[in-house]
Amino acid sequence: MPIIKSAKKRVRVANKAAIRNSKTKRSLKTAVKALSKMLSTKDKNAGTALSKVQSELDRAAKKGVMHKNKAARKKAQAARNAKAAGVSAVSSKAAKPKAATKPAKASVKKAVTKKPTAKKTAAKKPTAK
Repeated sequence: MPIIKSAKKRVRVANKAAIRNSKTKRSLKTAVKALSKMLSTKDKNAGTALSKVQSELDRAAKKGVMHKNKAARKKAQAARNAKAAGVSAVSSKAAKPKAATKPAKASVKKAVTKKPTAKKTAAKKPTAK
């Protein structure tokens, strides 16, 4: 057990980080297992499961639980497996219905006038004596 105050704090911080990391890893493993199960049973919701896996991988890479290249590799593997099973990823834009959008207002550009810059006086050269 540490005696120094800063070492005690490091233990507390490390424990918090370990809990946070284990939650991220657990949600990632759950998503990957759900995807593999859906792909093996040829479930219709496999596309949403694929996007969930990709999202969890991105989150793990962002939080530093997994290296970004490893996350990219795992995403590619998941996409390859899904494609082999005949499933395509559902994009978040396609999944959400579009709400009625208002027409964009015409932007009015104002003429930008620049102020003339003040001229600096030339520095005097020192005279040689």
